[in-house]
Amino acid sequence: MKRYISLFIKKLLNLLIFLVLSQILHARNDTLKISDLLNEQQEKETIEATSSVSPHSLYTSIGLGNNMVYMGSSISQDKPYYYGSLTYGFKEKLYASVSSFHLAAYDPFLAFNTFSLNYSKTFNSWFDISLSVSRYQVNNELTDTLFNSFVYGDLTLGLDWRILYSKLSAGGIFSESSGAYFQLRNSRYFETPMFFNGKANISFDPYVNMLFGTLTETTTSSGTTIGITQPFSSKKTSGRNSSGTTTREFFNLMEVDLGIPVAFTMGKVTIEADPGFILPLYSDTDPLHPKGFSLLLSCYLRIF
Repeated sequence: MKRYISLFIKKLLNLLIFLVLSQILHARNDTLKISDLLNEQQEKETIEATSSVSPHSLYTSIGLGNNMVYMGSSISQDKPYYYGSLTYGFKEKLYASVSSFHLAAYDPFLAFNTFSLNYSKTFNSWFDISLSVSRYQVNNELTDTLFNSFVYGDLTLGLDWRILYSKLSAGGIFSESSGAYFQLRNSRYFETPMFFNGKANISFDPYVNMLFGTLTETTTSSGTTIGITQPFSSKKTSGRNSSGTTTREFFNLMEVDLGIPVAFTMGKVTIEADPGFILPLYSDTDPLHPKGFSLLLSCYLRIF
């Protein structure tokens, strides 16, 4: 009798063990299924979040400066200028913008407008390229005193050396006459940690820029001067074609620009100050030839 009871207890224990193991395996399978479902749900949410990010963006900006310098020329004649701009971006690669400028040195409120198209592509962590073309459309009342309308296009190669970021640009102006320019810019971008509960930061981008272009050597009876050739300007240097005057054009380093842009970003708003110093590498008394301190203050807003 005891033998049968013992066998019965063993069978009962085996049955209980089997039931417990079955429940454990079943629970494990359910856990795995739930885990798989959660993983699938997370992947789905990630895909939806990624796909919900719009490829379109729109920015607006306003700014003012003490002297508008462009390709070695002081367009604003060393007087203040103001601008407003609207920029549309597509996938952070293609940008189209329109800007309007008011120059304090001239009476018409809008001195000229610019229309620009820019495309950039990053190949890897150290190399990128960009292409841009811009149309400078001057007010009809200023074509005889400011400059002729022109188109400027350039190709820029970007090289990230970790310590420095270098940009080599080759561009050209197309107007009644044409001119080629090269620029070599070295900069070092860095920014502070986020503050204001992770909503704001400050960035710095100090740079040294070298501008190469066409210079004009003019020799008269009173001596020799070297000045800048302005293919987009309607102004002509007096005496250049007079008797006893000779001119010679040559391609060389025109100026060196130093700057330390500082930007404060909070959310969709960025306020930037760009103080700089211009060092011309020629001597000329023409007021269109800039030198010395420059400052540009800008405010950018990302609308979406």
